[in-house]
Amino acid sequence: MSGVWVVVEHRQGEVREITFEMFGKGNELARALGVQCHAVLLGDDIAPLAAKIKPLVPKILAVEDPGLSEYNALTYRAVLGELIRVHTPLMVMIGHTACGMEVAPRLCAGLKWPLATDCVDMQVVDGNIEVIRGMYSDKVNARVGFRGAPGCILTIRSGSFPCEPKADDDAEVTMLPSPPLSEAQERRFIELVAAPKGDVDITRADVLISVGRGLGGPENLPLVEAFAEALGATISCSRPVVDKKWLPKERQVGTSGKKVAPRVYIALGISGAFQHVTAMKQSGTVIAVNKDPRAPIFNVADYGVVGDMFDVVPALTKMLQEQDV
Repeated sequence: MSGVWVVVEHRQGEVREITFEMFGKGNELARALGVQCHAVLLGDDIAPLAAKIKPLVPKILAVEDPGLSEYNALTYRAVLGELIRVHTPLMVMIGHTACGMEVAPRLCAGLKWPLATDCVDMQVVDGNIEVIRGMYSDKVNARVGFRGAPGCILTIRSGSFPCEPKADDDAEVTMLPSPPLSEAQERRFIELVAAPKGDVDITRADVLISVGRGLGGPENLPLVEAFAEALGATISCSRPVVDKKWLPKERQVGTSGKKVAPRVYIALGISGAFQHVTAMKQSGTVIAVNKDPRAPIFNVADYGVVGDMFDVVPALTKMLQEQDV
């Protein structure tokens, strides 16, 4: 049963987006290694969840137990640790989320397996798995290998891979027994308290118009809002805009804000500091407008306009509005 494993993260009956991102890359790596990609699904009532992922992977390894009805790092460690010891997968992919960052180190400590966290890419080189992960706040990319290890555990950064893997499988579901979960008594789930939602979720936007310090002040926001309305886009921003309280925190793109990967990302008056670029470089098409021809944002832009956003944006808005007419 050795292969590439993707641990399915779910909450309140819904498979989380990071899982779908990992499936596409997991299948790609499995083909390169000559093995299968397996989804590992832990829960109480797993049938509805299994139905959602069956088209995306060749096989699902499922453990059903009332003690797994809610995420608990202790129960997940016990179950996943036993499964890994018995079946020895080549690689275990876990989302770099609050849950994944808690359970992955526990697993590695118990198994004495190597761990690479916050991975943004994985490759098979000469039959061996190598990963790319950022260091020093993503100023440097490190290539990490695991030669000689029986397997490895990776946590995967959200937004690193497309969220729509090919749906051409019909997974076989293999039910596996759950080990004793007595250690779960040390910690128990009480309730899920969700963070208050803002007025918009920029991580789900198809088109983002992001503004930076070049906006000049909140009095200029109507100019960008008119552009966004004409384009059918959502407004986001860089950290200086949030620090100056021109826009709320939930609109911030960056390492201290949110990571985004829209189909189109338009950066207006954003210089392109690495903290910002790291969080949006997976976008489909990047368009940058900046007065400084040496602005770092142009290094990641597919299209760049060297000019004043206060000249460029009204012209684009007018063109879009005339097309609608």
